[in-house]
Amino acid sequence: MWWESAGLSLVLIALAEIGDKSQLVCMTLAARHGRALPVLYGAVAAFAILNGLAVAFGTTLAGWLPQTWVLAAMAVLFGAFGVQSLMSGAEDEDEEDAPRISGHGLFVTSFLMIFVAEFGDKTQISVAGLAGLYPSVPVWLGATLALALTSAAGVLAGKTVLRRLPILWLHRFAGGLFVGLSLLAAWRLWVMLEAHP
Repeated sequence: MWWESAGLSLVLIALAEIGDKSQLVCMTLAARHGRALPVLYGAVAAFAILNGLAVAFGTTLAGWLPQTWVLAAMAVLFGAFGVQSLMSGAEDEDEEDAPRISGHGLFVTSFLMIFVAEFGDKTQISVAGLAGLYPSVPVWLGATLALALTSAAGVLAGKTVLRRLPILWLHRFAGGLFVGLSLLAAWRLWVMLEAHP
């Protein structure tokens, strides 16, 4: 269950974040200032804290609410995120741009930009939902590793990848995965309700 939880978190969050605003912020900051490591470290620090908050929230919520409610909420939320990803266009992501840095270090700027942009985002909500269904430590680890990898890809090779692979395909794939997880949560809810009428 530990590896399954970490692996599911890693795959789901990585697919959801490829081409997302946080990856584009990392890519833009690194390209503009020519230094990748401070940008990457700032992004990973922000994601580690955001994921910790999401896991704490999801675990607490799962302890207070019946599992049927958590499953129903996850089915609805993952379904909504899936539809949003399937409907989003590549032009939405092309508009992102990082402001010029004045008087701040790249680490602090990257940390703050990612923290503010991702607080309450679909990724954080997804991590909270996963933590409500699976063990919290592997969910946090998988999600944080996924976000570190997508940030590194944005910092180091984002422009090349985005030129060769249409971001719309990535959104469609992530959308399909979210819809699939929504259906899985709905099925688990149905099985639970059938077992305990």
